[in-house]
Amino acid sequence: MTPTTGLLVEREAAALVLEDGRSFLGRSYGAVGETFGEAVFSTGMTGYQETLTDPSYHRQVVVMTAPHVGNTGWNDEDDESRRIWVAGYVVREPALRPSNWRSTGSLEDQLRRQGVVGICGIDTRALTRHLRERGAMRAGVFSGPAFSPTQSELVERVLQSPRMAGAELASEVSTDAAYVVAAEGERRFTVAAIDLGIKGMTPALMAKEGIEVHVLPSSATLVDVLAVPGADGSPGPDGVFFSNGPGDPATADLTLLRDVLERRIPFFGICFGNQLLGRALGFGTYKLKYGHRGINQPVMDRTTGKVEVTAHNHGFAVDAPLKHDSKTGYGRVRVSHVCLNDDVVEGLECLDVPAFSVQYHPEAAAGPHDAAYLFERFTELMATYPWKVAR
Repeated sequence: MTPTTGLLVEREAAALVLEDGRSFLGRSYGAVGETFGEAVFSTGMTGYQETLTDPSYHRQVVVMTAPHVGNTGWNDEDDESRRIWVAGYVVREPALRPSNWRSTGSLEDQLRRQGVVGICGIDTRALTRHLRERGAMRAGVFSGPAFSPTQSELVERVLQSPRMAGAELASEVSTDAAYVVAAEGERRFTVAAIDLGIKGMTPALMAKEGIEVHVLPSSATLVDVLAVPGADGSPGPDGVFFSNGPGDPATADLTLLRDVLERRIPFFGICFGNQLLGRALGFGTYKLKYGHRGINQPVMDRTTGKVEVTAHNHGFAVDAPLKHDSKTGYGRVRVSHVCLNDDVVEGLECLDVPAFSVQYHPEAAAGPHDAAYLFERFTELMATYPWKVAR
């Protein structure tokens, strides 16, 4: 197979090489060089800027299943964090020029500016099918001087790259210093949000619910959390939130979360935060074959029976029983949400302590807004369970 030459832009030869030896030849896209990460596919038809700037994609080579990427360019408003986090980017056919009134530049210019190595002109359908059959795996993208026609050499370099299982990555994407997102209108509650890879839209949506959000680094302790004042000025926040984030949940320190549960502080977690709640409750976590990534994943809220179309980005899941409530060290727990594609646990609800979580992204940037009600559910939990009074 020879590199694709059908694109109008002159590009250097490039290769995507998987750890099982499968390779795809194409042309450079974005920065030229080499990069390594876990190859995963995202099924979203839009929202690539939000995907690229989602810290949960740290150290992953993202394959877009949508065939044409870059149409709306890049703008200064849709970033979900301070930078692009993906390790590499794979598209079938890049847009020749952006076509959107909000665009301030092209997607490829931004990839080059931030040093993101990518590849285009490959059969992303074949690559996606391969990942679905064999599972997410390590990959390398090579272009320019890094490109080599000697496949065995490139495979060996991929095999030397780190695996996602066992990787502690939240500390690499978390904020270095605490900051505050003010409530919109009347301040009803304050929340200590632990940044494990938080997206900007998350505190923004909490602010719309009248929550003043104190975003703390992933290294925050109970002392740091209790230093956040409540909405009434008393010591301690009205609630605690654990964000999404990258890496293996088995590597996380659960001390802070267990302290929160023991003090009956209202808790809400999403994505990585859901996995950490599961582990704190005594359940295991495991790596999914190829994960859930995209903005079109069907989930059932088992409390209401309602089916929601949701935004996902996770490669690990909680191993909890679906059929019965479970008894844990913190009382009874039930699986509140389940994925209708594969029965993966998508949410947990504690029945004896004020805590719940979901595996997906209710801020949905970009994506559907079916799950936005969960932020209101968090405010209701804080309103009905004032933990400082309960103690």
